[in-house]
Amino acid sequence: MSAAGETRVTASWGAVAGPWAILVHGGAGDLADDRAASHMEGCRTAAAAAADVLRGGGTALDAVERAVFLLEDDPRFNAGTGACLNADGRLELDAALMEGTRLRAGAVCALPPFAHPIAIARAALEEGRHVLYAADGASRFAVERGFTPAAEDAMVTEAAREHWRAVAGRAGVEGWAGGTVGAVARDLRGAVAAATSTGGLVNKRPGRVGDSPVLGAGTYADDDGGAGSATGQGEAILRICLAKSATDALRARIHPEEAARGVIGLLGCRAGGSGGVILADRHGRLGLARNTRTMTWAAAGADLALTTGT
Repeated sequence: MSAAGETRVTASWGAVAGPWAILVHGGAGDLADDRAASHMEGCRTAAAAAADVLRGGGTALDAVERAVFLLEDDPRFNAGTGACLNADGRLELDAALMEGTRLRAGAVCALPPFAHPIAIARAALEEGRHVLYAADGASRFAVERGFTPAAEDAMVTEAAREHWRAVAGRAGVEGWAGGTVGAVARDLRGAVAAATSTGGLVNKRPGRVGDSPVLGAGTYADDDGGAGSATGQGEAILRICLAKSATDALRARIHPEEAARGVIGLLGCRAGGSGGVILADRHGRLGLARNTRTMTWAAAGADLALTTGT
């Protein structure tokens, strides 16, 4: 993993995917080698489902929601079921999604246990009254929209509890390799969208909110540029408005791989942080970069076979 403050980008990738495109990530960090194949398979499953949506003429917004919905169900990742625990040993979930045509967005943060935070964020987007709901207010909104709270025991895995005990004993906080999940897409109409979901940091203080549900930081989309979803040290990502910085570069017609490398370099140099980002631009070009040791991902497009990597 790159040291804090290091400007070097340790990996990047870019491709032209064609008229429709999907790229998902499973979190930046330091994933153990013996877990990498499993996490790539989780990303592959999500990308394949989203590709089916796009191939059939569905919207970019539907595709990114579908990908993240599936990853929230996968306990290998730090989102939805299997998400990490705060300092009180409880779940507090964050999620956001945004579409680039009318700049509609919905988000929830510090949400108590609900199986699919991204679906609640979508409900906020569709209602259109507010963009971001927090904590008890987010829970009340979810119930009003027909969502049922989940039993915490049904969503908390033994792996999450073990990780929390280990970190709590050191009185620290840390990310979860194979953690935050996200997706970006471009559909056949030329629209783009982004979605991100996370449990945040292990042993975080109750009420802490990271970058994922904050538009412009962890999630952003604008048809004139593209869409981005970030992962990594949320406080640092917030400070540089990473997703908006990346999509501004796409608006300037910089290739997504170059744009991704630029903002991850900025993340390390200016904010002393580590993480990764995935991008899709208005032409169906894809790009990603990270300055961590790993960031699992999967991509597909009209001109790109289903591909995975770390």
